[in-house]
Amino acid sequence: MKKAILALVAIPAIAGCTDADVASRNLSKAADMFEVNRRVVFYNGITGGYMLTVEGLCSLGNRDSAGQLSITCKTGPDAFKKHFLGLSDNVTYFVEQLEPNKVSTYHYRVVFKPQTIIPDIDFRGDLQELAQ
Repeated sequence: MKKAILALVAIPAIAGCTDADVASRNLSKAADMFEVNRRVVFYNGITGGYMLTVEGLCSLGNRDSAGQLSITCKTGPDAFKKHFLGLSDNVTYFVEQLEPNKVSTYHYRVVFKPQTIIPDIDFRGDLQELAQ
């Protein structure tokens, strides 16, 4: 286990990461933890107009399929909204960080959430039907 941790720590040093690389990665991590206030604007290149503007503590979809973008925003302590937009050759978007965030340029931020190991399980339907 110690070797694995040492390898993870050594990789950035070997890769020659710049301060900007470390700060960028840490800002992205902060945004994914809903700590960065952003404005996301979708723009129609043909009409020249904004199609949608989303503001708040928002994280961009990290695993979206090609031509699609999802945005998840935290709207309260346990409240979230998710937006989807299809991208095309005439629809694009830009993301603006509205406020500066303090991040390290020396250390990568690692977030470990042990509570995510045990999932919430929802049962649907009648349990008696399942038993038969």
